[in-house]
Amino acid sequence: MAKVRLTDKYVAAITALAGQRLEVFDQHPQGAGLMLRVTDTGRKAWQVRYRSDDGTQRRFSLGLYPDVDLAAARDRASEARRKARDGEDPSADKRRRRSEAKAQPLKTFIDLSEAYFTACGNGEWKPRGKKKRASTLAEEKGLWNRHIKGELGDLRLEDVTPAAVRKLLRALVAKGHEVTSNRVRAQIRQMINFAISEERLTLNPVAKVPPLGTEQARERVLRDEEMKAIWAALVDPSELRKPPEKDAAKGDRVYVSRPVCIALQLLSLLLTRRAEVAGMRRHEVDLQQGAWVIPSERTKNGTSHMVPLPSAAVQLIHEADDLARQREETRAAREGREAKLPADYPLFPGARDNLKPITPAALTHALRDIKLALGLEDLHPHDLRRTGASHLVSERVGVSPFLVGRLLNHSSETGGAAMVTLKAYAVHDFASDKRRALEAWEALLLDIVGEKRRDMNITELRRPRI
Repeated sequence: MAKVRLTDKYVAAITALAGQRLEVFDQHPQGAGLMLRVTDTGRKAWQVRYRSDDGTQRRFSLGLYPDVDLAAARDRASEARRKARDGEDPSADKRRRRSEAKAQPLKTFIDLSEAYFTACGNGEWKPRGKKKRASTLAEEKGLWNRHIKGELGDLRLEDVTPAAVRKLLRALVAKGHEVTSNRVRAQIRQMINFAISEERLTLNPVAKVPPLGTEQARERVLRDEEMKAIWAALVDPSELRKPPEKDAAKGDRVYVSRPVCIALQLLSLLLTRRAEVAGMRRHEVDLQQGAWVIPSERTKNGTSHMVPLPSAAVQLIHEADDLARQREETRAAREGREAKLPADYPLFPGARDNLKPITPAALTHALRDIKLALGLEDLHPHDLRRTGASHLVSERVGVSPFLVGRLLNHSSETGGAAMVTLKAYAVHDFASDKRRALEAWEALLLDIVGEKRRDMNITELRRPRI
């Protein structure tokens, strides 16, 4: 142990012999208690000695040289001794913080993601006052796995800074994924809000990062010839071929199963959302009465929605039902068991399980393949819904925008005093008006696609009273 009035030159030059370790105390007035420990490997570490309230002598690490130079070490030593004089114990505080950090279950962003998705899945975390739907969670997990986990997952939560978030979003925008960047930003914000609710963090770094992507609402409305081509492909997809590459002939056949074709036809006829059709279950539909009641847990606004079924839709659902039953019988025979379906079996079962419905993405992928085979412009399932709604309010049908809003189950269609009144209605509110509207749309659509001439002697659809 040596006592030296340390200088920058001395600290830089001091070394220890092989197998030895040096401890040099600073004799400078500003360095009271400061010590430099030097090992034969060249490692130089700063420490400070002080006495706690109970008289125990303690040591507290201040950092390594040259990361912490002499001036900084003296400042840190002075601060540590001041805390000790005030009754604090810097060394004990550090041990406690280290112990708390080890015990902390939410250390990294990956830890947070596991806790977040568990809490959302069991309904413990309900930021909007209701449990997240399975489809919503699936979309969020997709964003996490594809875009967030690889870039931010291993970071400690304290290191998920505005700069780190901004870097991730800029990379997505640079690749042309502007809308995705906004979705990723919203996902990170939600997950950090959960961490705040768990008292793991106090501030959300996303608050300092504005959305970087520019979004424009889609306005695509299909032309009559596009609707006709799509409908023909759904009726008979056997002639669909992948587009040619360069000068080559048309490629392999595009395979779209009959159940998926039926689901897309129902989207065109009923103007519902893709997830609602993909998840349609047998007990939801009354084919004798021509009605489909979508339960609240499967609608976007959390409100049960009655969809009148025009004749073409009833026929398609009958066909889907027959196919679902035939598939169960075939699988049961192959597995050597009795064919049996519960009352709530899906009308569009997934490929591996007759009791689980297809995913909404299956409809998107099928329509994308059809679009490519037909050489059409950008096309999404929601464009079918928008096209039908646009024709309903046009002079071709003449339905009021209010009634179309009820058909589409838009929660924004009721406001002010009207909201109180309309909430008292059963799920069959405006049933007769909605039925006439969808029957009129069915007649127009089948006329456009060439299946059935529309009767032009149509009774005018009056606006419902509200």
